Amino acid sequence: MMVLGVTAGCGGSGSGDSNSGNNSNGNGSQASPAAGASQAPAASTASGKTIKLKMWGGVPAESGPQAVVDAWNKQNPDIQVSYERFVNDDAGNLKLDTALMTGQDADLFVSYSYPRLQKRKDAGLALDLSAYKDYNVDEKMGPDAKLWQIDGKYYGIPTKKNMSFVWLNKDALDAAGLPVPALDWTWDDMKEYAAKLKTDKRWGLLQHEAGYMEQVDSGTAAIGFVKPDGTSNLNNPLAAKGYEVAYEMQKAKSMPTYGEQMTSKMPTDTMFLKGETAMLYAGEFIFRNANNLKDNPRSFKIAFATVPKLSKNADEFKYPAGLGDVVSINAKSANKEAAWKFLKWYADGGMMPMASGGRIPSSKAVNADDAIKLLLSGVDSTYDLDSLKKVVFGTFPTYVSSLEQQVIDLRKEEYEKYLLGKQDLKTTLENMAKRHNDFLKQNKK
Repeated sequence: MMVLGVTAGCGGSGSGDSNSGNNSNGNGSQASPAAGASQAPAASTASGKTIKLKMWGGVPAESGPQAVVDAWNKQNPDIQVSYERFVNDDAGNLKLDTALMTGQDADLFVSYSYPRLQKRKDAGLALDLSAYKDYNVDEKMGPDAKLWQIDGKYYGIPTKKNMSFVWLNKDALDAAGLPVPALDWTWDDMKEYAAKLKTDKRWGLLQHEAGYMEQVDSGTAAIGFVKPDGTSNLNNPLAAKGYEVAYEMQKAKSMPTYGEQMTSKMPTDTMFLKGETAMLYAGEFIFRNANNLKDNPRSFKIAFATVPKLSKNADEFKYPAGLGDVVSINAKSANKEAAWKFLKWYADGGMMPMASGGRIPSSKAVNADDAIKLLLSGVDSTYDLDSLKKVVFGTFPTYVSSLEQQVIDLRKEEYEKYLLGKQDLKTTLENMAKRHNDFLKQNKK
């Protein structure tokens, strides 16, 4: 399976979809609906009135979503959709959750992480889609879709291929005499690369906030966040390695300190495209800016590397990938049937204008080659195509983190103390495990 990769927000967390784009296809021209996109039949209502829907998402409207709803609205005069953008960070997600809970216009919405979807389902805000029998999510999206099920049910449809990877300044690599990393490179290799690539005016590595400490999850997800005896596994040796390597690179000044990056809200993707960092750990959402050479001119070629492993043991690593951009229907919407018609169309090709910004549709109803052509249209010479095909369109064992948001938050509180030099690693890991165990006891099913 081809996979393509944040926050998410980031993200992650947020997925990083808080970045602004310039237009629907990132290179100055208006994206058009894909030739293979399904055509939704015009709907009618008993009253003859036009149904109005609003979809909330984290991607800037001009980076594809507006072209999507324009295409639908042209085909469906009786169901008109508007798009509301929210920044895919804590504040932006709070804005969306408030709109959902208070009955503001929000008929459809996108969740970029499993914990946020879980939270919205638990609050009764995400509609159980099992009542609809005319669309088989598993058949259309493949086996990775099940990673987004909650209690065996879908509360949204995952709509795009997802993957995190490392963006590389190929010119900087060549100047340092470094090859594009092998697919099975490690974080120790990354540390060496970062040290050799840093200069007085350039960081060796930046990590997008949406995927910060994702390397810890890549190892822990493979061996389990909870041990077979039901106790926390957040203090496992792989996790310790992940925190430690980040601390060591910050101490060596090959990447910014955690405090510096979070306080200044570093625009990591922009800094990479300006040549202010040689490597960037991020996801597919950077394509919409990297392809926009008018607003983000660059002279260097971009290559790609997989997310480094913490261990050479294949059983101790999974790639943060799978599927993403889960679109749900608001359980409180007064127009659920109309929203369902739009959602099916969107998932099966209606979202194609967003491919130019890196969001490759995951539905088997979509011709993936057409999406890839949109992604690279007019800019293929600015990429190292060999590494792009191997990494961005490679096939790897993946995971979607199912950690509860409360656990993510408590873990972050502890590793922040470590990265800021306020707490040693041993104490950090012990505190994480203790707090996680307390959570597990309180929420035992």
